[in-house]
Amino acid sequence: MSSRGWGRRVPSGPAWPRTGQHAEQAASLSGRGEGADGVVAPMALTDAYGRRLDYLRVSVTDRCNLRCVYCMPPEGVEPTSHAEVLRYEEIELFVRVAVAEGVRHVRLTGGEPLVRRGFPALVAMLAQAPGLDDLAMTTNGQLLAEWAAPLKAAGLRRVNISLDTLRPDRYAELTRGGELARVWDGLAAAEAAGLHPIKMNVVVLRGVNADEIAAFGRLAQRRALHVRFLEFMPIGDGVRWERADCVPGAETRRELEALGELRPLGRPPGATSETFTWPGAKGTVGLISPLSACFCGDCSRLRLSADGKLRPCLLSDSSVDARGALRGPDPERAVREALREAAAAKPEAHGTHEPAYAGPTSRMSTIGG
Repeated sequence: MSSRGWGRRVPSGPAWPRTGQHAEQAASLSGRGEGADGVVAPMALTDAYGRRLDYLRVSVTDRCNLRCVYCMPPEGVEPTSHAEVLRYEEIELFVRVAVAEGVRHVRLTGGEPLVRRGFPALVAMLAQAPGLDDLAMTTNGQLLAEWAAPLKAAGLRRVNISLDTLRPDRYAELTRGGELARVWDGLAAAEAAGLHPIKMNVVVLRGVNADEIAAFGRLAQRRALHVRFLEFMPIGDGVRWERADCVPGAETRRELEALGELRPLGRPPGATSETFTWPGAKGTVGLISPLSACFCGDCSRLRLSADGKLRPCLLSDSSVDARGALRGPDPERAVREALREAAAAKPEAHGTHEPAYAGPTSRMSTIGG
């Protein structure tokens, strides 16, 4: 595998409007209505384009135990200070208010969420939120063998495992020291604990791991796993990205079609993955193609970073100060207002095809994968 110069920055240019510029729209997206009896009843949180925002990703830490080549420099990055990172009690309050405002799905991410001390306690706190339908986690799997059973007991429903190669040598090179065997141990522990369905996220990079698309497809044919292939996105100051590195979803699909009759299962509204399977297969494969087949039209997501920035769009630096809301005199009211401001600021689309587009300067480890 070539190092391919990972470290050059995404070209600079204007990003989406910054925090607070859409605050004036928030009142019209209040997410609440008054009934005939004068009682205020919760309604779905929606944005200016009528999209229902019911999915929240929460990054609990920007620290990670790997140094993947497309995510971080070899020496890592300066971690956010302890005082700036949201406390568990703050995350719990934010999620509780978000669920009351219409959020139904929460995914915990990082960095690597399992490196944060006491993480199962946070899961137990969030699992109690009335009205929350789904509580999931994305992990690199290095510590999952130890924590799968306690997390299930705490209330976690399912896991996504990030895995970009099936070759031990390539895995160690891509992650700068990770052990593939530990991922397989973690996956087995997740299966035994009942954390289903198990999804596997594969970022496809031309000249790096694109030659393993078929191998991942065969894995989904043999096992009850849901393997999703992601296009490489321009995220992070200092992270090298060129469109030539990105393998379009249509190209990945052709590789998978060579393995047999690939049957489409569709893409539900708000989902990111167009899903397929083969006759007799135990699992499925999915294509997440935000660049070549944009699904912004029914995007349902908001993201809360570890340092308390509420982001309406993954591919923009625009954010609302949720940490300030949580640490103010009336945090529940302030969080509701932050959610509405973020909904009002959510762009119609990410704009990656515009000539002046620049990716977000924050790294994926900070935003939350």
